Amino acid sequence: MNSVDEDFCDSTKQLSGYFKIAGSKSKNYFYWFFESRGSPSTDPVIIWLTGGPGCSSILALLQENGPCSVNDDLSLKRNPYSWTERANVMWIDQPVGVGFSYGDVSEYDTTEKEVGDDMFHFLQDFFQAKPEYQKQPFYVFGESYAGHYVPAISHRIFTGNQEQEGPVHINLQGFGIGNGLTDPEVQYKYYPDMAYNNTYGVKAVSHPVYLAMKAAVPPCIGMISACQTTKAACLAAQTFCNAALVAPYSVSGLNVYDVRSKCEHPPMCYDFSHVEKFLRLESTLKKLHVSSKSAKWQSCNMEVHAGFSFDWMKNFQQLVPPMLEAGIRGLVYAGDADFIVNWMGCKAWTLELPWSKHDEFLAAEDKEWTVDGKKAGRIRQVGPFAFQQVYEAGHMVPLDQPKNALALLKAFTLPEEHQQEVADEAEQQWLDTEAMIKDESVMSVM
Repeated sequence: MNSVDEDFCDSTKQLSGYFKIAGSKSKNYFYWFFESRGSPSTDPVIIWLTGGPGCSSILALLQENGPCSVNDDLSLKRNPYSWTERANVMWIDQPVGVGFSYGDVSEYDTTEKEVGDDMFHFLQDFFQAKPEYQKQPFYVFGESYAGHYVPAISHRIFTGNQEQEGPVHINLQGFGIGNGLTDPEVQYKYYPDMAYNNTYGVKAVSHPVYLAMKAAVPPCIGMISACQTTKAACLAAQTFCNAALVAPYSVSGLNVYDVRSKCEHPPMCYDFSHVEKFLRLESTLKKLHVSSKSAKWQSCNMEVHAGFSFDWMKNFQQLVPPMLEAGIRGLVYAGDADFIVNWMGCKAWTLELPWSKHDEFLAAEDKEWTVDGKKAGRIRQVGPFAFQQVYEAGHMVPLDQPKNALALLKAFTLPEEHQQEVADEAEQQWLDTEAMIKDESVMSVM
């Protein structure tokens, strides 16, 4: 494990480098780890996984929730809302071939079983190398296609712990999925309404096209259902469903990741060229201990992406209930301006999830949640499971609402501290109201 200069990106202790995946011939996973700005010895340990499939988690570090971001002139700027404010966080380029991670193409992952196994071995090696973090609460977070990764990896850790596999018991306490594709069989039903009946009043398609999209839902869902048991059906489902339900929106010119804006830089819609330039600088590669065997950094590896074609339409929500029943906590959150993995579909699969508190969760109230007294979204929670809608955010919640994303994280991973903050805020609001009443009474007497 290699230290990174503490004046590079942030002043906290940093580590970067590689772990070779046990049992593989060539898989080497790159990571960049930051200690918490708060209390490193007691704050939780979180791993972050970007989706794609095939996209680099280092992109999220430098654009969303990491300690620094890249300016257009390739200088770095401190992020006051980094998730390292109250957590030790590690961004990992996975699976093999993504970002700075490298290995033979013949060993590229194509299934979530491979993803889960690789990450379990990676984490075993990490916690053996850094035993001081073994006892702290551990969480798996990710967004987008990590709606597949997060349940698969969390469940692999969960079963590994149960079977006492490996030298380290990983202290898994929970997982978080942001705008994630977890249950395609449910989520694909909501593309027509997100295109035509979203909360922002954006009509991305005409009414006839909306009706055509609605008509395509039943055959699409039938094909996704067939994919769960027949591999040959998976590619056909991906091709048909994306052509019938995603393409009509895409041709509108709007950003598939945010209905409020146009797609200015196809196909990703965002301009991340400055991040790419920064991560190709010789000085950056040297400071991060990037291997000469690694390919030039790119935001997404489309060869890795293509390898998951038969995995895309697989459902992974079935891995969640056993963890919830064991007390592992789950958070599904979604920016409500995203189209491609929209909040309607994300909420729907949580409502349909078959677990012991399904009926209670279905009947629960969506409560308003606030950050510093301002409306930030709605949350539905029962026991260890929660769904959180985030207002005014697209696909990448920490990018669009960094302050609220950090508040969301702290509320989930530091619940006792959050409750105290809520109580303190309520008390302050009462004191402010009381003072206002007194002022008004004095004025009325005058």
